[in-house]
Amino acid sequence: MRASKIAALVLAGLMLAACGINFIPSKDDWYAMHYYVMQDYEWQTYKQLGPTARLEFQKLFWTVRSPYAEDEFNKRLEYCRKTFKRENARQPFNVDRAHVYLLNGPPSQVIFQQNDAWGVQTANPSAASAGQFSTGTNDRTNEDVSANTAETWTYPAGNRLVNYVFQYRSPNGWLLRQSSTDEGRYRGALELYNKNGFFAVSDPAAYQQKLEALKAMKEPTRK
Repeated sequence: MRASKIAALVLAGLMLAACGINFIPSKDDWYAMHYYVMQDYEWQTYKQLGPTARLEFQKLFWTVRSPYAEDEFNKRLEYCRKTFKRENARQPFNVDRAHVYLLNGPPSQVIFQQNDAWGVQTANPSAASAGQFSTGTNDRTNEDVSANTAETWTYPAGNRLVNYVFQYRSPNGWLLRQSSTDEGRYRGALELYNKNGFFAVSDPAAYQQKLEALKAMKEPTRK
């Protein structure tokens, strides 16, 4: 393999890593929007299925979960479609903030870190003629996305508060900041609690039998 091709592969890997730890590149919209509430055995099974079996999987997915969980997920999904479309117009549910929102729900608190140092020059006519300007700041809050440089979402988890920090990246991205070892452990515990609790499967054994049957499903032959 030529050195230039190796360098290109390395660069591509670095670019994917920079997209945030929760980036899921997928042309399958259903898979991309449900991945973060799926059990490991579910997405592993889904990836093995053909197109027809995947449609059956999608029908089965919510029948083994609480109707309330499905209703809440759809509300969260609609929020993501409206709120994060500037980041990803085609898949607004497939960005870091949406991944966290779909699994954990709305945070109990959001703290915005704003860029409040937009320098502007002002002067009255007589001072301007003399070349005398004063430097001040102009509040750019809510004028454009670059007014905010970071968002911290806080979730209660037992006797702790778990934080997710999203950093703004030009021109319109918000990437989940890598966590420390301790913070990552608490994030993981919160996410596992929501996945196995709020989005729990009612009868895992019976459900997995149905998934095994889907693996054996043959695609219809084309005439």
